[in-house]
Amino acid sequence: MKILVVDDDKEIVELLSIYLKNEGYEPLAAYSGKEALTKLSTNPDIACMILDIMMPQMSGIEVIKEVRKDSEIPILVVSAKTGDMDKIQGLITGADDYVVKPFNPLEVMARVRSLLRRSQKEVKTDKPDILEVGPLIINKDSHEVKTIDGTTIQLTALEFGILYMLASHPNRVFSADEIFERVWQQESVVSAKTVMVHVSHLRDKIQKATNGEEVIQTVWGVGYKVEA
Repeated sequence: MKILVVDDDKEIVELLSIYLKNEGYEPLAAYSGKEALTKLSTNPDIACMILDIMMPQMSGIEVIKEVRKDSEIPILVVSAKTGDMDKIQGLITGADDYVVKPFNPLEVMARVRSLLRRSQKEVKTDKPDILEVGPLIINKDSHEVKTIDGTTIQLTALEFGILYMLASHPNRVFSADEIFERVWQQESVVSAKTVMVHVSHLRDKIQKATNGEEVIQTVWGVGYKVEA
């Protein structure tokens, strides 16, 4: 499985590449935003991207915007920018997760594994697991979400995970910590803003496809739910 590592610091690229090889992945290297886009276009089987934000000529944010025009590949941002607004900007732009430099390479590997688990489609031989919630039809096996009139809603793996989890437990309120731990499959560490951004993206996509339907509801001070 190919993982693209993008950073203008060659030592960081080499370090992460060593750990990725040890995990059984095939690392590909890019040292600029433009090179990253080229690698993605010539290697459509890349499964995940680890991306720095602060790079010359083309920033990581610009790369994410370009990638998200036609791809839902999992993107893990690794950046020296530590402020909450920097993290939120990356997530709003389309990143799936965020790790701050200096980082523990083992943590980065854990985040990569988590993103890949969420993005890989499950293969089953029995009847597809399909949920109908309001105007939505959610197919767990194919990771597809459609409206009743057949319009497909393009979701990232994490967005799909959030929607499916909430729809699987109608009327139950989940806190941001619970959502993070179940969907990201990691212990929650300051996760509320990360979950908030992904839920916001998910809501926007659903509303655009359903003429403003409020499928996911906020229970202020508690969390989120989908009503039966």
